[in-house]
Amino acid sequence: MAGETDIFKLIKGMTPRLHSGIYVFCSVKSLQGIDREQTICEFKEREGTTIIIEKHKADELQLSYDYSAAWITLEIHSSLEAVGLTAIISNELAQNNISCNIVAGYFHDHLFLAKNDAEKGMNVLRKLVKKHQ
Repeated sequence: MAGETDIFKLIKGMTPRLHSGIYVFCSVKSLQGIDREQTICEFKEREGTTIIIEKHKADELQLSYDYSAAWITLEIHSSLEAVGLTAIISNELAQNNISCNIVAGYFHDHLFLAKNDAEKGMNVLRKLVKKHQ
């Protein structure tokens, strides 16, 4: 099933959903001892594997991290070939002094914002949707 590519339909139709909890980015040399069912995302890099995991699970595993984030999912099936969605969103958040780390999944885009910016980020995203209706 192909996702939406029309940027205006994507913005107009997206529903941002804030997940409960705090999420952290950790870099590990090995995934041994980490239950892969507990990771939100994994990305292999030359220096190690970056995992996104709930903070309390990282604490249990004694993993180090520097960044505590809120997780927002844009509830619209965006195509991996869609042009401009992440640029518009990151620009809108940047104009409001909110850093954003975006992860594209097959069906949805996922935003990781500094935990303290969660509600402010949700308001920015809601205003963006409203502006395009």
